[in-house]
Amino acid sequence: MNYKNKDVVDKLVKEHSSALVRFLTRRMKSREDAEDIAQAAYLRLYTLDDLNRLSNAKAFLFQVAANMSIDQLRREVLHKNYLDKEISKVPKDLSAMATMTPEAISLEREIEAKETLHLIHSRLEDLPQNARQAFILSRNKGWTYNQIATQLGVSVSSVEKYILSVLKELRELVADVES
Repeated sequence: MNYKNKDVVDKLVKEHSSALVRFLTRRMKSREDAEDIAQAAYLRLYTLDDLNRLSNAKAFLFQVAANMSIDQLRREVLHKNYLDKEISKVPKDLSAMATMTPEAISLEREIEAKETLHLIHSRLEDLPQNARQAFILSRNKGWTYNQIATQLGVSVSSVEKYILSVLKELRELVADVES
């Protein structure tokens, strides 16, 4: 980290932190996401060679944060589109099963479902720890990608990659079981 920018970044944080978070909250519709992006923008400023050479450090900070918020929104749209596409691949009989009463499900189908569930749990156990944790925190706990990234100490992009790889692997497992 470039500590020669520390004083400049500290001054920007002190003078513009609340305004930057308000600006980002309007864009992101989430204060938590806005705070995460603001923090990431400040960290990015540390990586520059010399902030003192900038003619308007505040404007630069806001532009960096705005660009990061756009990237975040794009990733969210891409992820939503991917999930919508994946959901459309779910066989119709599986989605119909969600509305069936337990009495209407045959014993054979119940056993198959339990075996598939056991295979899914086994596959999850075999995954790398970060991928498994990201998936569980997202699907079980309902955490946002930003929260997961913070918890795991990785980027939001890494969390997206983890979850997408787990979804792909589990989809392939279920397809193998069904065939």
